[in-house]
Amino acid sequence: MDLDTVTEVVTATGRGDLAQLGGSCAVLAGGTFLYSEPHDHLDRLVDITTLGWPALVEYPDGLEVAATCTLAEFAGAAPGRELGAARRLPGLPGTDLFAASCRALLASHKIWRTATVGGNVCLSLPAGAVLGALVALDATALLWRADGERRIPLRDFVLGPGVNVLTPGEVLRSVFVPQASLFSRTAMRRIALAPQGRSGSVVMGRLAPDGTCALTVTGATVRPVVLRFPAPPTGSAARAAVDAIAPMLWFDDPHGAPDWRAHVTGLLAAEVAEELGAGAP
Repeated sequence: MDLDTVTEVVTATGRGDLAQLGGSCAVLAGGTFLYSEPHDHLDRLVDITTLGWPALVEYPDGLEVAATCTLAEFAGAAPGRELGAARRLPGLPGTDLFAASCRALLASHKIWRTATVGGNVCLSLPAGAVLGALVALDATALLWRADGERRIPLRDFVLGPGVNVLTPGEVLRSVFVPQASLFSRTAMRRIALAPQGRSGSVVMGRLAPDGTCALTVTGATVRPVVLRFPAPPTGSAARAAVDAIAPMLWFDDPHGAPDWRAHVTGLLAAEVAEELGAGAP
């Protein structure tokens, strides 16, 4: 869709260009959502893809994923697949969630080559499976503004459907996945009302090297919900933890009623817990 109210596109060259954001000026990265519907209040875009952030950068203590990393680059970071132009990730089981979360989205592979990780996170929609995967991996978000930066746990980034902690003039710079999460075993289950429909519930589990376990619920809730356990829970314990989620957190839209979402989430959580428990020390 044409954005016929936009009269200027600024190619960002430094952090100072972020000072223009807010009001009638928005961020442009992949643009797959931005150009999908009218945004008549906008007259200027700041293109942050020109800042040249590397899509994926390995550090001794983890992996940094740039906000401008495309879904194709993100999905390609699974074990044994190319990382960037010429390097490969070692066999890190935690990265199995990268490609799995992309496949949970209603997006073609053409969209994968354009849409970005930052876009999926910042849209902050319940069906944002890439957001859910990074929360499940206990990631930290780096937020930039023209005059500084801050870091927050990604699990605290989303406040509700389409609402997050970003303030005017602030952008998501990157997401950092710690090494312990990269070495964790993971499992994922998803359900939708239609075979190719939007996710009604997604449950992602992570078994850390120290034996602790976390189940992350997304798709079914208004924001990602993390359930933590000292060890892989039994199926019944996982269902009980899901049952304890506050009623107001269950999402309600045409893709699933809250009671249905709560019920199927309990079933999915039990399956994820049993899969992780079967491989526990």
